[in-house]
Amino acid sequence: MFVSEAPAAGPISPRELRVSDAERGHVVTILQRAIGLGLINLDEFTTRMDIALASRTRGELNGVLVDLPGVVHPDSGVAPVKPVEFRSTMSSVKRDGPWVVPQDIMVRNRMGSTELDFTEAVIRFPEIHVEVDVAGGSVELLMPERATVDAHGVNVVAGSVEDKVSGAPRGSGPHFVVTGSVRAGQLTIRRPTYVRIGSLTLRRPWKISWDA
Repeated sequence: MFVSEAPAAGPISPRELRVSDAERGHVVTILQRAIGLGLINLDEFTTRMDIALASRTRGELNGVLVDLPGVVHPDSGVAPVKPVEFRSTMSSVKRDGPWVVPQDIMVRNRMGSTELDFTEAVIRFPEIHVEVDVAGGSVELLMPERATVDAHGVNVVAGSVEDKVSGAPRGSGPHFVVTGSVRAGQLTIRRPTYVRIGSLTLRRPWKISWDA
């Protein structure tokens, strides 16, 4: 009886290699970085993110990055991404409204003021890492209602940390891990407070809204 042998498998193209959930999540982080650089808008991010999360191979995954300069690795298909950095030197930086929150954030503050308001932000990751490097300035992190915080990794030298959120049990909301150092400065982590007057809602920090 004649038995034919199966043809020897040829080399597999790197584009055909399967990707893991970690690689898909990392590409989503790169896309968020692309928003911060102005390379894509929020609608493009949403479309590409859906494709990335459904990708099975590196070729499919890399397809959402091919037109973004400097982010495609020729071998792995996934490039390292640095934290999105907010830098202030004797100046003020504020981010609020429906901004897209990256997974890794770096805050560098030199005798300035930084306010990151997450209450209306688009948060797609279950855990957000915020590293602070504060010298003589102030940083305020405004947390959404269901968010939890771990700020035990912050080192303080001749400064202060006012944390009104940490300690709550972790639930269904995003979890923020805050690390870094505060030197002769101040870090405040809190939720906004609301006051209703009829159809008018006042928020502290000040933000006014009306019921329809």
